[in-house]
Amino acid sequence: MNLKNNGFTLLELIIVLFLIMLILGLSTLFFANTLSSNRFNATVREMSAAIKHARSLALIDGERQTITIDLDSKNYGIESRMSKSIPSDIFIKVIDPFLGEKLNGKYLIVFHTTGNVEGGTIVLWNNKRAVSIQMDPVVGSVVVR
Repeated sequence: MNLKNNGFTLLELIIVLFLIMLILGLSTLFFANTLSSNRFNATVREMSAAIKHARSLALIDGERQTITIDLDSKNYGIESRMSKSIPSDIFIKVIDPFLGEKLNGKYLIVFHTTGNVEGGTIVLWNNKRAVSIQMDPVVGSVVVR
């Protein structure tokens, strides 16, 4: 009599389950590490978009627009229009051409109706990288580096 082996052994099932758990554990670590990187990139994009929006409002409405950055509470926004917060794991400073490095207090970036801007370079960083948002004082363009 020839009996056919039609099933899996307990050892085979345990090995397959172990491999599945190992892959799931490694993928969780990968996604946890990319989460902070994505949050950092999103914060940089949102801040540069707010700066560009303030410049556009100044040109379109014909009124001076001010972006207020509160370095202590990590908030920024276009005055009397919007306010956003910076995540706690992201740090911020401003390098002003006249005042030097500013790490606390409130900092104002002013856009005039002609498109030019009064303000310095904004530096955002976390434990992995740093990015600067620079504004051209004459043209008012925004460059992220």
